[in-house]
Amino acid sequence: MKFGVVTFPGSNCDQDMIDALHAMGQQVIRLWHKDTDLSAFSTDDMIILPGGFSYGDYLRCGALARFSPIMSSIIAFARQGGKVLGVCNGFQILCEAHLLPGVLLPNAGRNFICRNTYIISRQPHTLLTRKAAHRPLLVPIAHAEGRYYADEDTIENLFANGQVIFQYCNEHGEVSATSNPNGSLHHIAGICNREKNVFGMMPHPERAVLAELGNTDGRPIFESILSYSSSHQLHSAVS
Repeated sequence: MKFGVVTFPGSNCDQDMIDALHAMGQQVIRLWHKDTDLSAFSTDDMIILPGGFSYGDYLRCGALARFSPIMSSIIAFARQGGKVLGVCNGFQILCEAHLLPGVLLPNAGRNFICRNTYIISRQPHTLLTRKAAHRPLLVPIAHAEGRYYADEDTIENLFANGQVIFQYCNEHGEVSATSNPNGSLHHIAGICNREKNVFGMMPHPERAVLAELGNTDGRPIFESILSYSSSHQLHSAVS
């Protein structure tokens, strides 16, 4: 499995993501926002849109990055079944590109939030959660516009289809208003598309991979991705 990490003007978490993937022993290809050729990637590979402030977050977060040349190729890649992950600003870009439903609005408190926050998943069968479900993970957040919002029909469908992959919680895994840092509807911290090949999350798992940083709770998320890759390769070899 190969990983492509995109850098937009204003990205500042691309190197964090690359370092985390290298620490997990993975091959990484750097991608520039003006690149359009993704022929080096198969649908078993993953393109990652990292956090940061693409284009200075003018207009809306991710609104300008959505029109970068690479995004047309990423949209086509996703529609062919390729794996795509957006973290923080990357999540915002995926929503602006309509690869994921909903929007990310300014935090309820109108402040930039930068701290560790617990999240939990109760979906054990997605690419990001196979090894990260049913237990709280302490993962950093750093955003001013992370409040997930969608109309109630969309929210109902997200839950019905198992597309809500992470919710904010406390250290015991309990989901409540006091554990919601930004006012996201239904405490949503991450979602995926109906086909479960495009993922977006506001917390930064790449900042919780290296033991030197004092937190490795992000590793199970990457281990989940890699376990999918291993099992898929085994299935392909057997078949």
